[in-house]
This record gives sequence, structure tokens and C-alpha cells, in this order.
Amino acid sequence: MEALTTYESDGNGVGLLRLDRPDARNAINTRMLEELLAHLAAAREDEDLRVLVVSSTDHMGFSAGADVREDLDREGAIRRMQLFADLYDRLTGFPRPTIAACHGACVGGGAEIAVACDLRVGGSNMRLRFPGAGLGVPVGPARLVTLCGLSVAKYLLLTSKEIAVDEAFRWGIVHKVAPAPRTEEVALQLATQISEHPPESVSRIKEMLHAWDGVEDRSRAEGEGQVRWQTEGPGLGYRS
Repeated sequence: MEALTTYESDGNGVGLLRLDRPDARNAINTRMLEELLAHLAAAREDEDLRVLVVSSTDHMGFSAGADVREDLDREGAIRRMQLFADLYDRLTGFPRPTIAACHGACVGGGAEIAVACDLRVGGSNMRLRFPGAGLGVPVGPARLVTLCGLSVAKYLLLTSKEIAVDEAFRWGIVHKVAPAPRTEEVALQLATQISEHPPESVSRIKEMLHAWDGVEDRSRAEGEGQVRWQTEGPGLGYRS
């Protein structure tokens, strides 16, 4: 069975975690979530790692979000929702800086992965959308509001409007813009720049910022709400 993700380190403190399911537009299924969480756990224990970049092997699409075609029963759907919540929490609370390379479609779960990272490089072809309101999924505010403020977060989450990279840059959601094929390259360059700083001070600054902002607590509470909605509410589609 082929892996749906890859992870590698450059030996100089920069790790690269990629979604690798281009035939499905990197739609995220249960196995991909399990792999991503395993890679994050290993990266967390890597004492030489200074910065983690999250990307995909296809510059035409970061991720189209949850795999709506995955055949799940009720218990499988609940477990997948829990894995999504765990992934967002693990990324948000990752002890070293994280950077998302946001090229092409960055939708739903893909968008949530991106905003769970500390920094984002947007490809010129980026299309960012949070479809939770239309699907009924109570997800999005915990991490997005930290980046762009309450007003913009309300607009993006309540309308589920798709935005391009220029709007995302103007609203502070992405920090750099790159030609689509170079998105990952620019993200790695940014990672290298950060990796040259003393790792203890960088990690401490991130810890301080998160403590003062409360984003990790909000992320955890939102994840609990997601799983409760899947367990007790209508939930995302599954076979009965």
C-alpha cells in the first residue's frame, strides 16, 4: 500500500511534510490523517528539527479538504473527525515554527491545516475557502480569527467565499506570495531563514505568543465541538 504522505529532513534543521495524493486533489482520508499525525509525532521528537514546512507534491493543489468519497460507517466518521481535530491541535501546538506552502486549492481541511501553521506562503494560484458553514461543520474560528481578526474571519467563515492570494495577503493570512511552481521553494527559504536563529529562543517566543493569545485552548475546544457534532448531531455523510 503506497503512502499518501512523505516526510524528509534536509539535515540542517528544516523538515518537509508533504501530502501526496495528487490523483484525488490531496483529499484527506483516514489513512492520510493517520500518516500525518505519525509524521508530526516523529518530527516533534527530532531534537535537530528547527522548522517544519507543510506542503504537497502537486503545486496545483495543496488539499481539496476531507475526502467526501471515503466509505465510512458512523464509527468511522466519528474517528475521522477526531483525527482531524487531533491534527489541527498537533499542528497548532507544534513546539517549533511551522510554515504552510499554500498552492492551488486550499479548501476545508486543507485550509484548516494551513491556518494551523504559524506562517503561510501563498502560491499565485492559491484558492482559499472555508466551507464549514455550508456543510454545517462547526469549525474555523479558533485559528483563523487569530490571523485576520474577527471581522474578516466572520466574512470568510459565514459566506464560505473563495478568495485568491492577493486578498489573503492583504488580510494577513499569507505572509509571502510566490509563483505557483515555486511556492514550496519560497516556503523552504523562509524556513531556512528562521532556522538560523537560536532554536530555544524561537520556540520560547512561539510558546509566549500562543499563551498570550490562547489559540491552543481555542483550538482544543473547537475540536471537541467538532467531534461532538459528528457524534450527537447530523455529522458529515456516512453510510448507515
